[in-house]
Amino acid sequence: MPLDDLTPRLADRLKRLRQEAGWSLDTLATRSGVSRATLSRMENAEVSPSAEALGKLCAAYRMPMSRLIRMVEQDFAALVPADAQTVWHDPATGFARRSISPPADALRGEVIAGTLPAGARIAYDTPPVEGLEHHLVLQSGRLTLTVDGTDHVLTPGDCLRYRLHGPTAFEAGPDAPAHYLLFLV
Repeated sequence: MPLDDLTPRLADRLKRLRQEAGWSLDTLATRSGVSRATLSRMENAEVSPSAEALGKLCAAYRMPMSRLIRMVEQDFAALVPADAQTVWHDPATGFARRSISPPADALRGEVIAGTLPAGARIAYDTPPVEGLEHHLVLQSGRLTLTVDGTDHVLTPGDCLRYRLHGPTAFEAGPDAPAHYLLFLV
């Protein structure tokens, strides 16, 4: 599977984050739960990281994934045309993440569009930032979102509002992909 154009920039940023923290690959592997070999392959742009691996790394660095993605994007502009929005694909699950309104220092919120293929599941062991506020609106499909051990089954138009304090899991229904908007505050 070919790597997307974001992978080399993401690899460089992941390596710089680790070096800035003064951590070895072994230290980061211990802190994140991602194997040393996988970390090395990600930092060398040999593989595009999965959403779960990025979630674990962001938890180790105590930052939301959107902040990491923003760090690898070129420039931020007030107007973000659709064709300029960064799209990242998880090669393991087929999950697609579009940064519709990327984070900015002067703004508190951001908007992400997610597409999770039918039957796909993504789980995050720990939140990247404790208490991060989310507002998820399901646009189409069906999505089961597990937050704090409680399953929430969403159908189109439903909005789930929550703060991250523990593990979460996203699972699309078996018949159609789940398309949603996620607002982070």
